Amino acid sequence: MINKSFQDHFILLGFSDRPKLEHILFVIVLIFYLITLVGNITIILVSLLDTRLHTPMYYFLTNLSFLDLCFTTSSIPQLLFNLKGPNKTISYLGCAIQLFMFLGLGGTECILLSVMAYDRFIAICKPLHYTVIMHPQLCVQLVAVSWGIGLLNSLVMSPITMKLPRCGRCQVKHFLCEMPALIKMACVDTVAMESTVFILSVIIVLVPLSLILISYGYIAQTVLRIKSVAGRRKAFNTCGSHLTVVSLFYGNIIYIYMQPGNNSSQDQGKFLTLFYNLVTPMLNPLIYTLRNKEVKSALKKLFWKEAGSHDK
Repeated sequence: MINKSFQDHFILLGFSDRPKLEHILFVIVLIFYLITLVGNITIILVSLLDTRLHTPMYYFLTNLSFLDLCFTTSSIPQLLFNLKGPNKTISYLGCAIQLFMFLGLGGTECILLSVMAYDRFIAICKPLHYTVIMHPQLCVQLVAVSWGIGLLNSLVMSPITMKLPRCGRCQVKHFLCEMPALIKMACVDTVAMESTVFILSVIIVLVPLSLILISYGYIAQTVLRIKSVAGRRKAFNTCGSHLTVVSLFYGNIIYIYMQPGNNSSQDQGKFLTLFYNLVTPMLNPLIYTLRNKEVKSALKKLFWKEAGSHDK
């Protein structure tokens, strides 16, 4: 087999081995994607338009919604195109951009979720000092660090992954240009590469997760000292939404990226990737909206204001 150093395209096999499933998936993915767009755009608009939500918590939530919009848009339109017809090709440049965005945005979300946990820790454990500690400048810096680390992770891993020799192989056994799938296509020993991926996964995934768990450990201790039942319920409601999002996101990420040798089956890996790339971003606005009285109140206020303007 000829060892080609450059390829002009890849073929995303995706779910092509199940043609009947592709038609069903197209409808489901399209509906979920539209819900994701509407839900996250709504959260962003509500947080920007309602002055009561101009707080650090909603500043981070707005960034999370924007991040989810970019994250899911980096691959879902390509998936819909591939599901609709027989053409499964993606250009080399398109594949490189997709991989870069997927790694960068995924890494950014890992860090941002830990930043949101820190915000909740300050709000519950040090409420009297909250406005002093979580000042606007610090919030901007924390978000900038999150995006910076995600970008750095992508700048390191994307070129290394794309430059792996594949001896002319162009069929990606996935629905997107994901790092594990591209590494498996290599025609050279990838043990060193997989070790690097594992180490970076520990830094990008497990370190932020550890900080989240430590933050919620202190939060739990503080909440248990609260004598008021209403106070405990308010604290749990404040943190419950974030913990649910963390569980959904990190659970799938750890299962896919942190297994030795990445031994999950191909179908299982594809469906799990689809879950955290589409379902989790779709659920995030619903989780925060359904569990948060302030967001629901802001939505009602904006709805009635809009309805009143149309009646005039």
